[in-house]
Amino acid sequence: MAAKKDYYEVLGVDRGASGDEIKKAYRKVALKYHPDRNQGDKRAEERFKEASEAYRVLSDAERRAQYDRFGHAAFEQAGGFDFNAAGFEDIFGDIFGDFFGGGRGRSRASRGDDLRYDLEVDFDEAIFGVEKTIRIPRTAGCEACDGQGTRGGAARETCLACAGAGQMRYQQGLFSVARTCSECQGAGTVVRDPCPECGGAGAVRKQQSLSVKIPAGVDNESRLKLRGEGESGRRGGPPGDLYVVIHVREHPIFRRQGADVLCDIPIGMVQAALGTEIEIPTPHGLIKMKIPAGTQSGKVFRLKGKGSPDLRGYGNGDMLARVAVEIPQKLTRKQKELLQEFAEISGEDVHPQSKGFFDKVKEMFN
Repeated sequence: MAAKKDYYEVLGVDRGASGDEIKKAYRKVALKYHPDRNQGDKRAEERFKEASEAYRVLSDAERRAQYDRFGHAAFEQAGGFDFNAAGFEDIFGDIFGDFFGGGRGRSRASRGDDLRYDLEVDFDEAIFGVEKTIRIPRTAGCEACDGQGTRGGAARETCLACAGAGQMRYQQGLFSVARTCSECQGAGTVVRDPCPECGGAGAVRKQQSLSVKIPAGVDNESRLKLRGEGESGRRGGPPGDLYVVIHVREHPIFRRQGADVLCDIPIGMVQAALGTEIEIPTPHGLIKMKIPAGTQSGKVFRLKGKGSPDLRGYGNGDMLARVAVEIPQKLTRKQKELLQEFAEISGEDVHPQSKGFFDKVKEMFN
């Protein structure tokens, strides 16, 4: 598969180009390579699609920022953007209006709306991936009329008021003013004998079950895009997309830091002082870890590859085990005596760390 060209190069603009400059450059390229002007020319068709894809990213401030930072990889992850034919048409129509004839009135087929579904998953499910079945309310094309809105799916009748144009034109002095046809509401066609199942709408509301594969490594607020699973299109248009927004439930001991997983590991002060070997939890199971003698509270040990998978395919993150040294709160008389003896033997006021700290304090206030 050939590598994608730089979007700025495709449109012939520099990386600091303004929004107006990008729009102007896209219009020039798209006019040159539009399929209506280059029928049968596959190369021109590809150039047109490249330009439309580039414009869709660079004309949106958020997408442009992602592209400037990560390049094409920003849109190759789960939930990336889909530059389909309908998308090209939408962008092109926004800029050129009726340039290539017919107009973009309501009489044309139109794409269905996108939907959003918020899905909660457990911490482990987010790390290792899972398949979930969700139920979403959405409009679907009426099967009884094949989405036409007419009884038995018969062809819709041309609106007599506007002769199928969807607009009524009125002369006001030297100017001709177009208004949406009130008879067909701009559709250009009317339903004389509506479908009894959908009442002429061409679509019905349903609760539909859908299986969703959650990839390993998703994090909180990750978005998954399911193409064609949104609202049904109107008048034969393509369906919209479904965006599944992931919400990861909190774990009792683990926390995410990107692909790394952080866990606080409590140990006793004697273990910290003398060193030991303990068994700690990781998302991948229990593992033995050595605690060197003299380990201080807050020390972080990094266990390579024991974190979460990276969504971009860069392997696993690490497990960050942060030691928390526990100080006993209730001591027996014997324990207190031993600690006092230990302090006298070691000289509490000459410990390297505490000595350095209090020396700095004296310098500040003297």
